[in-house]
Amino acid sequence: MYRGKLWTMRQYAGFGTAQESNKRYRFLLSKGQTGLSVAFDLPTQLGLDSDHPQSQGEVGKVGVAVDSLQDMRILFDKIPLHKVSVSMTINSTAAIILAMYLALAESKGTPGIRLTGTVQNDILKEFIARGTYIFPPHASMKIIIDTINFCQKNVPKWNTMSISGYHIREAGATAVQELAFTLANAVSYVKVAVDSGLDIDSFAPRLSFFLASHNNFFEEIAKFRAARRLWAKIMKEKFNAKNPKSWRFRFHTQTSGASLTAQEPENNVIRVAIQALSSVLGGTQSLHTNSRDEALALPSEESAKIALRTQQIIAYETGVPDVVDPIGGSYLIEHLTDQIEKKVNTYLTKIEDMGGMLTAIENGFIQKEIQESAYKYQKQLENNQRQVIGINKFASGENRLTFEIYHPPKELEENQIKQLNKVKRQRSEKRLNACFKSLKQASRSDKNLMPHILECVKEMATIGEITSVLKEEYGTYKENIIF
Repeated sequence: MYRGKLWTMRQYAGFGTAQESNKRYRFLLSKGQTGLSVAFDLPTQLGLDSDHPQSQGEVGKVGVAVDSLQDMRILFDKIPLHKVSVSMTINSTAAIILAMYLALAESKGTPGIRLTGTVQNDILKEFIARGTYIFPPHASMKIIIDTINFCQKNVPKWNTMSISGYHIREAGATAVQELAFTLANAVSYVKVAVDSGLDIDSFAPRLSFFLASHNNFFEEIAKFRAARRLWAKIMKEKFNAKNPKSWRFRFHTQTSGASLTAQEPENNVIRVAIQALSSVLGGTQSLHTNSRDEALALPSEESAKIALRTQQIIAYETGVPDVVDPIGGSYLIEHLTDQIEKKVNTYLTKIEDMGGMLTAIENGFIQKEIQESAYKYQKQLENNQRQVIGINKFASGENRLTFEIYHPPKELEENQIKQLNKVKRQRSEKRLNACFKSLKQASRSDKNLMPHILECVKEMATIGEITSVLKEEYGTYKENIIF
């Protein structure tokens, strides 16, 4: 929604070892990508080292394996951190991963004041839609607030949260539910931060959002426009924020992975282009375009380049960025925007009447709403009430691939564990144990955990070891299954 510069073209990438992912990052930057977005494997997201029994078969599969600061060094080798904005999609272990990144920057001589980027750090949507949580909700919220507080003082240009509706949408939510539940999560975070003593205008300008762009072209544009109006009103009227920067709904968009098909995967290029265009018309500040093969495997290098070129063609060949709000004033768009805003407000009121988002999550209301929407969508597909080209409309029955897909090397996990064992052999156990003791004491008090986590990672503590120390104090969350 401004003409001063283009959105950040930030392709989500990460797979295998840090070496492989570093190669992909440098390839994308060489092709004109303007920001990095790091995907971590499931063990890293769950605070498990690559040699943990539960990690077997998952190391480097859906993202890059990061066990220690050594992996972070390799991941960003020859990449100038002070010049590139880096987004890291990580939640339950966000504080640890961010600490590794800050330690790396410090070792390269880049102070925190020069770093720009985002850490997702949105744990509530994990309880709702993804499941990569570790600690119970209240302990998780404490770690998040510590991160916000620490970055406010030490990494002032860093976006301390990317409050995500994307994963909620991918789990089966409607456009209205995606936006409503995202904003309800955001309200919860702001309340906790304010209650902890933080001034609203000191941290709110660094909050950001992450939404999906699905197939309904006009609905998605209206959703993005409604999001800005709703957030501005919430910040001004509910939280009395005075700084105009606190009112801004700054968001990253990713095209919809759930809409892509394994059948006739070339069709996904068209789907992604349309979804990307709706994101740009809706005013996104940052965009990831999915690759054609993502319903089958991690993107190949060639597929990733096509996805990036999709953004670049919209940016440089269509003239769309020349106008601030190209379809503002359209009867259809304005009507849809009003309708979405009204329906989202109905959800927000209902959630607040329940006692807030934590209560709504704990009693299963949010999960049930998403499950019912996902079921309805699937039934519509099966009954041909909703049509998808190549699936239940013009289906050819042919699934012949015209391009190669990426297959992780078999020795990947073995090599990662060897690297981890080497790190463990070379570090000082005495200094490491002193850091763990300090972190444990901090976790039993109201002290900010970030400085203690930072000292641990500098001594080459692993993500699994730091998580284990925190588990001793906070415990591990067990979901209450509601039927």
